[in-house]
Amino acid sequence: MPQYLLSVHHAAEIAPVPDTPFEQIRAEVAAFNDELLAQHRLVFAGGLLPAAEATVVDATGPRVTMHRGSYLPGAEQLGGFWVVRADTLTEALELAERASAACRLTVEVRPFQDEG
Repeated sequence: MPQYLLSVHHAAEIAPVPDTPFEQIRAEVAAFNDELLAQHRLVFAGGLLPAAEATVVDATGPRVTMHRGSYLPGAEQLGGFWVVRADTLTEALELAERASAACRLTVEVRPFQDEG
């Protein structure tokens, strides 16, 4: 079964969702994760620390360089992700819709390359 990356993107500082306590969002994400597990669709999921905690490693030149912070410029950052199994892109998009509703953030869907 094909696998898809559902990645959560947000501003560097996540703005609180009006009238929605963080605990409620966390509970809805946990319920979504439980559904994925029950359906044998969840490969792996995780939330990430802020991009300021990242280290970028570049070994493409004659010397390895490293620097703290995000690789990507701008205010947006990757906040977390799911790797899921779905029979079709349409199914993956339906999962992403539910993921976005649960976490109240934008979710990008990307298929993995075939292993062949």
